[in-house]
Amino acid sequence: MRQRIDLGNWNSIIATTVLAAGLNSFAGVGIAKAEDCHERIVKADHRLHEAIEHHGYESRQAEHARMELRNAREYCWGHSHKWWDVEGNRWHSDRDWDDHDHEHHGHDRDHDRDHQ
Repeated sequence: MRQRIDLGNWNSIIATTVLAAGLNSFAGVGIAKAEDCHERIVKADHRLHEAIEHHGYESRQAEHARMELRNAREYCWGHSHKWWDVEGNRWHSDRDWDDHDHEHHGHDRDHDRDHQ
C-alpha cells in the first residue's frame, strides 16, 4: 500500500520554517544594533573621561569627546530609539540625555587652566 504525500503539509512546513528564519534574522539585527549602540556609547563615554582626566574639563579634547558621545547617543536614538546610560548602567527609551551630564564629576580647574 502506497501512502500519498500531502504537498499542502510540506508547503506549510516550508512556509513556517522560512517565516521563523526571517524572524530570527530580524531579531539578530536588533541585538546587533543594541550591542553596537552599547559599545559606541561606552567607548565615547570612556574617551570623555580620559580627555577630562588628561587634558582638563574645559579642554578642546574634552569638548571633542563630548561631541563624540553626543553623536553616539544620536546614532543609537536614530537607529533604535534608545540609548545606553553608562553612569546609570541602563537603557533609556526616552531621548532624555543631558549633553552636560558629566559636569557632576568634580573637575580640577587648576588642571584645566594649566592645560589650555
